[in-house]
Amino acid sequence: MKSYERFDGVINRTQTESEPWWPTPPHPGEAAPNVVVILLDDTGFSHFGCYGSDLATPNIDRLAAAGLRYTNFHVTPLCSPTRASLLTGRNHHTVGMRSISNFDSGYPHMRGHITNHATTVAEVLRDEGYATFAAGKWHLCAMENASAAGPYDQWPCQRGFDRFYGFLEGETDQFHPELVYDNHAVEPPATPEEGYHLSEDLVDHAIGFIHDTKSVRPDRPFFTYLAFGATHAPHQAPAPYLEKYRGRFDDGWDAARDNWFARQIETGLLPPDTELAPRNPGVEPWDFLPENQKRLAARLQEAFAAFLEHTDAQIGRFVDSLDQLGELDNTLLILLSDNGASQEGGPFGVMHEMKYFNFLVEMPDEAVERIDDIGGPHSHANYPWGWAQAGNTPFKWYKQNTHEGGVHVPLIVHWPERIVDAGALRDQFHHVDDIAPTIYETLGIEAPATYRGLEQIPLSGVPLAYTFDAAQADAPTNKHVQYFEMMGHRGIYADGWKAVTRHQPGVPFEDDDWELYHLTEDRSECHNLAAEMPDKVAGLINLWWREAEEYGVLPLDDRTIELFFTRYRDHSPHPVDRHYSYFPPMSPLPAQVAPALGARGWDMVATIGRPEGAAGVLYASGTENSGLSLFVQDDRLVFDYNCFGDHHLVESEAAVPVGDSTVGVRFRRTGAGGEATLVIDGAPSGTVTVPFAMTIISSVGPSVAYDHGSPVSERYRGQFPFEGRLHRIDIDLLRGAGEADQAGADERAAMSRQ
Repeated sequence: MKSYERFDGVINRTQTESEPWWPTPPHPGEAAPNVVVILLDDTGFSHFGCYGSDLATPNIDRLAAAGLRYTNFHVTPLCSPTRASLLTGRNHHTVGMRSISNFDSGYPHMRGHITNHATTVAEVLRDEGYATFAAGKWHLCAMENASAAGPYDQWPCQRGFDRFYGFLEGETDQFHPELVYDNHAVEPPATPEEGYHLSEDLVDHAIGFIHDTKSVRPDRPFFTYLAFGATHAPHQAPAPYLEKYRGRFDDGWDAARDNWFARQIETGLLPPDTELAPRNPGVEPWDFLPENQKRLAARLQEAFAAFLEHTDAQIGRFVDSLDQLGELDNTLLILLSDNGASQEGGPFGVMHEMKYFNFLVEMPDEAVERIDDIGGPHSHANYPWGWAQAGNTPFKWYKQNTHEGGVHVPLIVHWPERIVDAGALRDQFHHVDDIAPTIYETLGIEAPATYRGLEQIPLSGVPLAYTFDAAQADAPTNKHVQYFEMMGHRGIYADGWKAVTRHQPGVPFEDDDWELYHLTEDRSECHNLAAEMPDKVAGLINLWWREAEEYGVLPLDDRTIELFFTRYRDHSPHPVDRHYSYFPPMSPLPAQVAPALGARGWDMVATIGRPEGAAGVLYASGTENSGLSLFVQDDRLVFDYNCFGDHHLVESEAAVPVGDSTVGVRFRRTGAGGEATLVIDGAPSGTVTVPFAMTIISSVGPSVAYDHGSPVSERYRGQFPFEGRLHRIDIDLLRGAGEADQAGADERAAMSRQ
């Protein structure tokens, strides 16, 4: 027969006349190190104790003391783009991740996933014989493909990881996460009341994956990508960590910035002539703030600090497990943040982060009424701008911006068998696309030119492994040019100089005001030299355009939240007719897979068979912090519209029939709010007015026939599964706020009941 696989033996008529042959599986060599990348989220340059703060990060500090701290390391200003660059060694636009993976703008630089023309580190190392594991946040898959319906081609296990445990979205509730195990959704193994927290769960699984492989194949090295949800909002931590920080930040952000900056100068993290950047616009002097604003801001910072310290404890547990296995010394461990501290808490901070995405300002006098909920399961908190800038000390601006506050982050490299000048600093300029080339160079691996028949994009990163050697501690950087772009904000670094502009949406790009800084002498961008050196600015702007052409940055696009909105097309989760039918049992849906019930009218019809007394949830979306739920309780149909803790609830006037029936709710927009009317077998049965209709309801999607995660309504506890038979749920979306395509919706609703 024709041979389709390589065979180097001899085949004759009988076995005694033949010679067997066994293929040799790939193996990187007996001395090949393990590789671990630990990624934190929204953690600023100064947040770790070893980078200047007085926050408790003893385990991270221990890694720094035994390894190297990089003082001039850069990333993109947002999570998905940094992750795409980190895992591929290419610039984020080039691989299709201009912004977060929730977006697909229709251009090659924003597809919501990493192009298959760019291998991930996991794909390359797995083919070299490594075991590959990922735990934590992914956010590199188009979110409308993140449900049980797939397609799965951009999930972690399809992009090079043998095992995965974590979440696919950009954030999740730390007490009630939306979890995926390999290729399927799972429920958390415990409840908050039983002591559950996601960070602990992630480390449990990361340790388990490594123990599995080392127990059976101790010869095989591993690559582990441990990407915490911390310290992205919601800032949530176990109660003992929250209690530890009570009162610790009552002196405010000005005092913290001054103290942290002084420590950075004293320990050599910054050049001695570095200045502390002035407060960002909107950050007021702490001493002038009203008392409630101070109370709220201090408590929000306490939650952040507790979240960070709890994460540090899990990192310590993970590192200790490597040490106990005898694997730590020969593990190249890289720890970094994906971008600077977040500005998404606004000027005051928020109890409910989704308010930021609904353009609602939560005033401190309102928020302090629930101040003791901050940091626990009953909040979705994020801190205010003042504390975010403190986390970015000594820089200005934040995550999303291309100034140093958005892109200058900590990087720690720990490798006892290779690094001899433990605790040393490295000041060479480098960028996140340099990490993958560093891993390849260290392992003696060449990134493939083709992979599974596809031509591969050349690496843009420059290895930084030369900095591991003590003799190269003060060597000039090998990274001479790096562009930055995020939602129209732009920057270009070239041999110690940086031109940067903070773009305002809607302003023509040619009208952007470019600033010029000599970072070699002005690390914190305090002295704008643009007016004095216009030719230098012009040259750097021209260089930016050349880099933009080469790396696929164009077209420039300053759209942000509007790209969240659903793109309707057939052969997708969102058909053109805007009609959805769900048939339980089914897995919970990610938010961007589900019908977009915000900012519009809609109809929901449940076809049920109900025994006498049967109760439970028919459809719930969101969490206890914001969401909506339709359920049966005490023989009545109930709808609860939970608008950031304000429950607008209606109970049906008529009883829900025993046996077969159709029940549901009609939601119609009225100004900024709406009206929800319960319907039983086609007849209205009660209405509630909703003063404000949320546009983005929650980052947590819906579940059918039970309430997944924390309960949306205070009227029930737990998942409250429906005790009868839910045959199907039909949802019809009207075509926009105030646009009543009622005839078509009523017709489809009637058909669904037949």
